[in-house]
Amino acid sequence: MNTEALLHDVRRQLHDGGLRGCLLVRDLHTGEELGIDPDTQLPSASLVKVPLALATAERVRRGELDGATRLEVRPGRVTTPGPTGLSRFRHPARIAVDDLLYLSTCLSDGAAADALFGLTPPARVADILHELGLRGITVRHTVDELSDTPVERFDTAQAHLAHALAIGAGTGGRGHRVPQLDTTRANTGSARSYVDLLQALWTPSKIHPEVAERVRDLMAHNVLRHRLAPDFSSDATKWSSKTGTLLNLRHEVGVVEHADGQSFAIAVLTESEVPAAVQPGAEALMAQAARTLRDHLRQL
Repeated sequence: MNTEALLHDVRRQLHDGGLRGCLLVRDLHTGEELGIDPDTQLPSASLVKVPLALATAERVRRGELDGATRLEVRPGRVTTPGPTGLSRFRHPARIAVDDLLYLSTCLSDGAAADALFGLTPPARVADILHELGLRGITVRHTVDELSDTPVERFDTAQAHLAHALAIGAGTGGRGHRVPQLDTTRANTGSARSYVDLLQALWTPSKIHPEVAERVRDLMAHNVLRHRLAPDFSSDATKWSSKTGTLLNLRHEVGVVEHADGQSFAIAVLTESEVPAAVQPGAEALMAQAARTLRDHLRQL
């Protein structure tokens, strides 16, 4: 199948599965890439924790922060499904900056991330990204705002109402009645901007090698592996990634490293048009689409 036909087929499969997808797969050695709407800006959700980890690790390297410093973190006391780690704690805890990095990146712990944002506010994270030559990712607000959406105002049996609002309340210019889904107000990024970030972490760039290694290690230990990992993990590959989920948004970005030396950066950002909180079929479809593009590049 030629490339144009393959992309048309993948786009159709995503549409038939109720997904609007923005994908990019790039060979990190040759620079060749395949994508579907890779420049469309979408709210980042928890993907923003990768730029946060990068900025925090860079400030530790510069001596502006000490990874051993312990912070007292207030309990999140979240009871709705989804949040993990400190976000569900009932009592305060004292945790080192290095360990907050682990919780934020590997467990997608929102309370840990906001403790780090307390040290490096969103505007400072954005400045560090620009200093490192990384464009296209906006960092405007903390993670706490992601837990104040319509879904928290309905009980579990009515979650579909929040998803229906998320699907139907957008504008043609990607504004939205839900602030966290409004690309003029939310943390945002495109498949291309996140692949550019991954490339900067996995290949020589303005990012210091020690910082890049730290972020790669965190992403390698990501424990949320239900989305793309089933299609990219094997005895002959290493899959390092970060997921992002918010209302009808399901994202994952990562790098698959093959035993033969090939490496591919992958970003899959999606919006579901199905008003349901639990959609394992959508997760599988995301992985299938990404693997189809990776397989095509790998054969070239």
